Amino acid sequence: MRISKWTPEQKAQPTELVDAILERRGGKLIDLDRALLWSEPLARAWNVYLKGVRTGLGVSRKLRELGICTVALITGAHYEYHHHAPDFLAAGGAQEELDALKEYLELSNSDALQGMGRDEALVIRYAEQMTRNVQVDDALFALLKERFDTPELVEITASIATYNMVARFLVALGVTPEDEHR
Repeated sequence: MRISKWTPEQKAQPTELVDAILERRGGKLIDLDRALLWSEPLARAWNVYLKGVRTGLGVSRKLRELGICTVALITGAHYEYHHHAPDFLAAGGAQEELDALKEYLELSNSDALQGMGRDEALVIRYAEQMTRNVQVDDALFALLKERFDTPELVEITASIATYNMVARFLVALGVTPEDEHR
């Protein structure tokens, strides 16, 4: 990490804030938390917002995680992919789908998406355009509107946009998976 990992000795934070983050994380801080905790307002808002995006949305968890993995691979946010690829698999995704996603993105091989379901291919293409171009072409958006209702489309969009923000934070600060050393 390009900054030192937060510790309570370096900058005290309210116990209730640290406890809330620990509760969301299952009892252990991850390096993303150790970067965010340098700023109390940011850590507090991030914890509430990301909890809502991760656990409070009605749209398919598998599709959300696939969009997040797409963002992570495009932006080079290895930390994000490290944490979300297992979540995609836990949500019913398959390793073959992640392999196809990587092939599609690395080789610009649109044939790689042929084995994917229609919804998955749409979410990948949507996340790719949102991440690479920001603008999404009208033809793709029309296909998304045909398939997803408005709440689903809003939630898919918000998930992809949110994890573009997360990716940029992680990459800029050099946050890597906890088992990697830099």
